[in-house]
Amino acid sequence: MSDAADSGEGLTEDEMREIATVCFELARTGDAERLPLYVDHGLPVNLTDGDGNTILMLAAYHGHVDLVRALVERGADVDRLNDRGQSPLAGAFFKGEDEVAQVLIEAGADLDNGTPSARDAAVIFGRTDLLP
Repeated sequence: MSDAADSGEGLTEDEMREIATVCFELARTGDAERLPLYVDHGLPVNLTDGDGNTILMLAAYHGHVDLVRALVERGADVDRLNDRGQSPLAGAFFKGEDEVAQVLIEAGADLDNGTPSARDAAVIFGRTDLLP
């Protein structure tokens, strides 16, 4: 570990990149125990990868409802778009992740946000039964 980290001054850029890489993988694999702990200890809940995907987007897209719920409870922005203009809710509809979509809707996700919008994605993928 670096001197800066040892002295309590914070982490180096390399250490932050390493932690971010681990956290993106935890989001993809749905680790609802470890990833929320990182957030509780200072990881930005809206941390984004190089494509603008938040950890919430990755968790939603991969169908990890417990992790999505935990991130929402910690203030994750349910409407944050990635660099392609996609929302976590549209991603959940695209992947057929009904439980994830329900959690995001209950958290107030905007159905008309993004391209395609979550509403359009629900129509395209036959998930209109989930729309409020």
